[in-house]
Amino acid sequence: MKYLDSNENIIQWSSEEFYIWYKSPVDGKPHRYFPDFIVKEKTSSGKILNYVVEIKPKKQTKAPKEPKRKTKGYLYEVMEYAKNQSKWKVAKEWCEDRGYEFRILTEEDLNIRY
Repeated sequence: MKYLDSNENIIQWSSEEFYIWYKSPVDGKPHRYFPDFIVKEKTSSGKILNYVVEIKPKKQTKAPKEPKRKTKGYLYEVMEYAKNQSKWKVAKEWCEDRGYEFRILTEEDLNIRY
């Protein structure tokens, strides 16, 4: 958020201001997905770009590796991954319909080290 506030190219941004309906593959029911940010940026050429941004740990952006023993933790990771994939699919479609770009940022993109 500090980056968005201090970047002179960012015209406007908001956090979790809207939602997109998606169908969860876990329970088959519709749910609301609130993307982390929506950002409007002016490029150096003067072009206005609009983004929907989701911030996730890199681990959550990849399918979990199947262990020898399927623990509760592994099953939870599988369900979360499936839900995220559904959310991101509808977010990409929503963005394409409106001329926006959907971006998923991880700690690597944000230069965060643990």
